[in-house]
Amino acid sequence: MTSNTDQPNTTELAAEIVAAFVSRNSLPVSELPALILSVDATLRRLATGAPATVASPAEQPTPAVSIRKSVTADHLICLDDGKRFKSLKRHLATLGMTPEEYRAKWGLPADYPMVAANYAARRSDLAKSMGLGQSRDKAAPPAKRGRKPKASA
Repeated sequence: MTSNTDQPNTTELAAEIVAAFVSRNSLPVSELPALILSVDATLRRLATGAPATVASPAEQPTPAVSIRKSVTADHLICLDDGKRFKSLKRHLATLGMTPEEYRAKWGLPADYPMVAANYAARRSDLAKSMGLGQSRDKAAPPAKRGRKPKASA
């Protein structure tokens, strides 16, 4: 650590952050050094107050599958890693993204689905069969009484 106790060692902090990340996420060993360097550079930039670098449009990421093939009736395919899901929202949370950030990253329209069509239809049918979504104009059926009251002696 440096002699100045107010400023922590960014390399040690980067190692701790990466260790915490790797404990919860799978990552190839070959990518660890690049991740540590990236986190360290970000911490150094934050410590000096330098502005964040903006990725140029030429550095657009390449999707794992084509956008057209990523949407099917039974599942959605994540453009980041190519995995199949019925619902992308929870997977995106594990990647640290919101659906809006995901759509912006890949240039997707606002109506790009986050849930597979067949899955949404099944959930909708289930909710309707339970009586959810019906108006409350109808009076509720009268409640059944419990057991008969005891006769007083």
